[in-house]
Amino acid sequence: MNEITVQELKQKLDRGEDFQLIDVREDFEYETSNLGGQHIPLGGILIEKDKLYKDKPVVVMCRSGKRSAAAIAQLEQQGFTNLYNLQGGILAWQAEIDPDLQVY
Repeated sequence: MNEITVQELKQKLDRGEDFQLIDVREDFEYETSNLGGQHIPLGGILIEKDKLYKDKPVVVMCRSGKRSAAAIAQLEQQGFTNLYNLQGGILAWQAEIDPDLQVY
C-alpha cells in the first residue's frame, strides 16, 4: 500500500498539485474538523467509488490511518492503483502541521 506523510500532503496542498483528497471518517468526525477533502464515509466507499479519480493521485485519510487503509484495501480489489494512505490521519496533521486543529 502506498503511503504519504502529513508533510508530503501539506506540500501537495501548498503547491496546488492536482490530486483528490478523500476523507472516510463518519459525519460527526468530518464536521468536527477536516482538511477540505471530499467526504465519503468508509461504509459507503465501494458504493461511491465512481466519485474517485482513476487518472490522478487519490489520498485517502481518516482519524489515524486505519480506516483509510481499510478503504484502500477494498478499492485496490476493485482495480484502483493510484491510492495513497495518509499516515497517522488527522491526528498526525494536528500533531505535526496544525496544533490548533480541533480533534477528538
